[in-house]
Amino acid sequence: MPISTAMWLSSSTFIWILVGAGLCLVELFLPTAFVALMMGISAFVVALLSPVILVKLWLQLVVWLLLSVLLIWLCRRLMTPVGSKSKIQDATTAETLTEIPVGKAGRVLYEGNSWRAQCYDEHLAIAPHQKVYVVRREGTTLIIMPEDSSIQ
Repeated sequence: MPISTAMWLSSSTFIWILVGAGLCLVELFLPTAFVALMMGISAFVVALLSPVILVKLWLQLVVWLLLSVLLIWLCRRLMTPVGSKSKIQDATTAETLTEIPVGKAGRVLYEGNSWRAQCYDEHLAIAPHQKVYVVRREGTTLIIMPEDSSIQ
């Protein structure tokens, strides 16, 4: 028995609604940084468009994929804070764990973790167990200055 066009349209709309609801529920119980939610919203949009514009299944899938990618991109762009890069606060202190020789790196204890560190002034050596100021961070290396000197 052949499936009529009206039955196909209603069944594809129903399937897209189920897919959208399923993806939104996945986001509710297993947070995926809004990826599943955006894909679910895209499925709802395709469900609305399927009886009117998108008759072919392959076209529905293409529109769903493109809309999902667009919504995920927009969500990430709008939800990511502009200043999300890690910043070192002004005048934070650390303690050297090892000696930091002239022009070389050593280790410091900063916020309870051991970090690779280099002296801001490449002509200074810093002894172990000395308080230092953290000037900035370059990747995983802290740039530091001894507590008794000033940054010029």
